[in-house]
Amino acid sequence: MRDGARIAAAIEILETLQTQHQPVKDAVRDWGKAHRFAGSGDRAWIGGLVLDALRHQSSTAYAMDGDAPRTLAIGTVGRVWGVEADAIDAMFAGDDHAPEALTDAEREGLARDISDAPLHIRGDVPEWLEESLVRAFGEAAAEEGRKLSSRAPVDLRVNEAKVDFDRAFKEVSSKLKAAENSPLVRSGIRIPQRDPRGKSAAAESIPAYGKGWVEVQDIGSQLAALASGARAGEQILDYCAGAGGKTLALSALLHNTGQVHAWDIDWRRLRAIWPRLKRADVRNVQVHDDSEDKALGEFVEKMDVVFCDAPCTGTGTWRRRPDAKWRLKPAALDRRMKEQDIVLERAHRYVKPGGRLVYITCSVLPEENGDRVNAFLDKVEGFKPVPVMDALIQSGGLGDGAEALLESCLTEHGALQLSPGRTDTDGFYICVMERVG
Repeated sequence: MRDGARIAAAIEILETLQTQHQPVKDAVRDWGKAHRFAGSGDRAWIGGLVLDALRHQSSTAYAMDGDAPRTLAIGTVGRVWGVEADAIDAMFAGDDHAPEALTDAEREGLARDISDAPLHIRGDVPEWLEESLVRAFGEAAAEEGRKLSSRAPVDLRVNEAKVDFDRAFKEVSSKLKAAENSPLVRSGIRIPQRDPRGKSAAAESIPAYGKGWVEVQDIGSQLAALASGARAGEQILDYCAGAGGKTLALSALLHNTGQVHAWDIDWRRLRAIWPRLKRADVRNVQVHDDSEDKALGEFVEKMDVVFCDAPCTGTGTWRRRPDAKWRLKPAALDRRMKEQDIVLERAHRYVKPGGRLVYITCSVLPEENGDRVNAFLDKVEGFKPVPVMDALIQSGGLGDGAEALLESCLTEHGALQLSPGRTDTDGFYICVMERVG
């Protein structure tokens, strides 16, 4: 397909999203099924344009004075991808499947300066979240919003319980030439996404992944696992295990000693954990899929670490799920806050005296992070916050220079607020509390 036809396809998908409110990945997939002539490179280009149009929807619509699918697609190609107006018209010329030539208004929009626009426009964030983002990031709120609207790299965690890091890195870099060492974690490998029109790295297709040497996991998530302070022989409860990404990371930190108990209130989320455990050759994980009282009753005050990756709005993952950004409503935030309070209220019971409660969200909103920790500490006696950096340093898993990079992330109680702008990771909040006694 020529680029003009690709832009027309992206416009068609954006029209579907506006009229049918379909998840973006489903809409892109369905378009590909209906247009079999489009190759994998075409589908990646088109899907990338659709996702970038959603990431930058607010600023593009403001600059282009409209949010019609054609306006968003053309505005994204010009303003986000940096293609000049004349070059866009050249894409359209002589192609029967391309959109019509640019209008004068569209050319003006492509060149418009929006530096004096409101914060939520410049940051491409929902307007009702402005105050929360300013609480979290102060004067950097708009820049953090822009970073949350960028494309995310692909991060890998080397399973050092199974393979030496250098051997795994050599294997990965032989297949994915752009592979880099992570400056934040010693076991992390990053594959940057430099070309906005290129295909993302197919990490799951490389031999190292199939052999269980690496797992796809954001560097911020890897830091969260290190913050547990997990040591060989310990008993750990992954209270909100989901698909098991952090369960595997915790297991690797124990080097197949001790036990990691994986449980989730929705047992269906745990289905994905079984093939991952097999591929990683994990032998110290127990998966519990019964009700909480039956599955975890014997663990009250027995766990060295209780790890709570609490349900949240997912604002820290907007780079990967840009359509979720515009679907988020205040009622959903209120619901998540109540769920987080319940998670802390129930999960802390399993921490033994001297043990650690690790509270994690993939959110950048203070309402879900520090506010929830404060509410918990006000209500429950016997827990005290401990600096996350202490656990990270003691883990021995930090990359060279990571301490300096993480200094800007410190918040109340010695917790960390990671973000794309500060650490080039997803937005993760990490707080560690110790049970006194």
